[in-house]
Amino acid sequence: MENRMEKKVYEVYCNSCGKKIETTDSTKREDYISIKKEWGYFSNKDGQIHIFHICESCYDTWTGQFRIPVKVEEQTELL
Repeated sequence: MENRMEKKVYEVYCNSCGKKIETTDSTKREDYISIKKEWGYFSNKDGQIHIFHICESCYDTWTGQFRIPVKVEEQTELL
């Protein structure tokens, strides 16, 4: 029996700036936010699913424009 690990490279791109974010299997080389929104009846996008990824730099720029700041909580245990 041959036991070998195959690593797939997933190419993820920031939808805002277009930067490539490389990951291998479940290992992220840098972090990003991934959003999936299923739009419902009370929107103009009813029945659509929107999926996008934002790199950390674009996230900081985006959330820096919010009128109500993002709530930030510190983790006491990092896994």
